[in-house]
Amino acid sequence: MAVPEQHVPAVRISSPTGRWILLTTVLGSSMALLDSTVVNVALPTIGRDLNADLAALQWTVNAYLVTLAGLILLGGSLGDRYGRRKVFVIGVVWFGTASLLCGLAPNSGVLIAARALQGIGGALLTPGSLALIQASFHPDDRGRAVGLWSGFGGIGAAVGPFLGGWLVDGPGWRWVFLLNVPLALICAPVAVRHVPESSDGRAHGRFDVPGAVLGALALALVTYALVEAADGSLVVVFSAVLGVLAAVAFVYVEKHSPDPMLPLDIFSSRQFTAVNLVTLCVYAAFGGFFFLSALQLQVVVGYSALGAGTALLPTTALMLLLSARSGELGERIGPRIPLTVGPLLCAAGMLLMLRVGPGASYVPDVLPALLVLGLGMVALVAPLTATVLASVETARAGLASGVNNAAARAAGLVAVAALPLLAGMGPEAYRSAAAFDAAFRRAMPLCAGVLVVGAAIAFATVRRPAPDCRRPECRTHGCVTSPPVEPGRPRTGTTGPGKAGRP
Repeated sequence: MAVPEQHVPAVRISSPTGRWILLTTVLGSSMALLDSTVVNVALPTIGRDLNADLAALQWTVNAYLVTLAGLILLGGSLGDRYGRRKVFVIGVVWFGTASLLCGLAPNSGVLIAARALQGIGGALLTPGSLALIQASFHPDDRGRAVGLWSGFGGIGAAVGPFLGGWLVDGPGWRWVFLLNVPLALICAPVAVRHVPESSDGRAHGRFDVPGAVLGALALALVTYALVEAADGSLVVVFSAVLGVLAAVAFVYVEKHSPDPMLPLDIFSSRQFTAVNLVTLCVYAAFGGFFFLSALQLQVVVGYSALGAGTALLPTTALMLLLSARSGELGERIGPRIPLTVGPLLCAAGMLLMLRVGPGASYVPDVLPALLVLGLGMVALVAPLTATVLASVETARAGLASGVNNAAARAAGLVAVAALPLLAGMGPEAYRSAAAFDAAFRRAMPLCAGVLVVGAAIAFATVRRPAPDCRRPECRTHGCVTSPPVEPGRPRTGTTGPGKAGRP
């Protein structure tokens, strides 16, 4: 039986239990982080091996994102109600089992279905990892614990593309998924044995299952319509209409539900709404960029999977090295300048990728684009997270973070679905270097344009948070395709404004 949160002992980070909790949460979150960074590198090989067209490759990415983005808020609520450790362990086992199915998939259809199951597991374990830290550690150690969690997670994100490329070129693409199985076999027993259970004794009411189902259904139907839009069939039109209707029904349900998954009044904060619009623009561009760039480097430039994964490392390395300083700078000068300049730098980096074509060399052509892009990410990601949290009262910081995380993943989902359509990529485009290169050159300006829109929104609407707003407990960012999830923490008399624990 779950123990109410107020009865859970305050664990110190130096204790054996504290170290076990950190190991467990790092292992669990690393499964999701590795999966999100290694799959793009494996896509060309998956396509050739399973004789899959471009739409199947899009769904290999998007099936995971549909269920993850649609259910991640519900996953956090389940942990609060029934026990964070219990739901986290279920998520780990579920994710590991789905990964095994991915690795054994005989065709693209089975792979896509297994990826959707993976997303459900991710929605259970992703919010659970930080919730366990939040509920278990003493307030004086919590900031350091979150910083260590994020730092190790960043290392996992950095290793992901390299490891994915090595696996694809070595044992084979199936091991990109099978790698999660031993991690799950280690993580779940450690969590059961060494991590204290906790729950929110105040959690009550019904779960917003209709809202979760409608949200995921809207994302799935709209994604299907975008991926298959080139057919122009009645099924596509019908899916698009149903997707819009499901989205409208989702808003209606959330507005009238006594216990909504997404309380719409959180958007009464003008700054919170504005920053989430910036998030949609930024992470849509990132999702499209990393999906297409991994293919461009292999299909057009001729890199191996390992070479493509290694080539993309500079962006993650810059994030790990400089994001903490960026967070400090954002606190001093406010978020408006970083959230304006950062997307513009990212847009410039994506335009520099137009130099990457047949015969491109890494140092003069690829590296400058990735360095500029990485500096833009450094400038915007930490201030973006801090501003999201500072835009609402402290008690809703966890909800604000979950909404922002779901928005980022949904933006990447729609981008991966829509960008090939907008760039004119045919179903067999990735099999032809010339055809893919031409579409890639049309896609990068589109990504850059979305970033410019995000910069304009930030410049026009974002202002410095009130001086008593909390700061994020974690300012080290390593995952470049999704924002970190920051836990909320109530203020105490000993923790003044801006003094939340720092890594």
